[in-house]
Amino acid sequence: MTNRSLTYVPDEIKSYLPSGWSLIDEAGRWDPKRATWTIRVLDVADQDWPVAVKAADAEKLGRMAALKLAMDRVYREGLG
Repeated sequence: MTNRSLTYVPDEIKSYLPSGWSLIDEAGRWDPKRATWTIRVLDVADQDWPVAVKAADAEKLGRMAALKLAMDRVYREGLG
């Protein structure tokens, strides 16, 4: 997976967003140097958060499990 880009469609991302959260834009960005896909999301207080999915996590856990893991990290950070 690290030799190719990692992508998600908006419906895949939205399926893991907590209730009331939304996407800032519908397209994430692949960083080949860091082998990480990122997108920014908004919480219910309109604070934006970066969601970063590492290609290594996607390779180890699977694409969707890696997205869930990244979203869970952001959600826990948002809760404080």
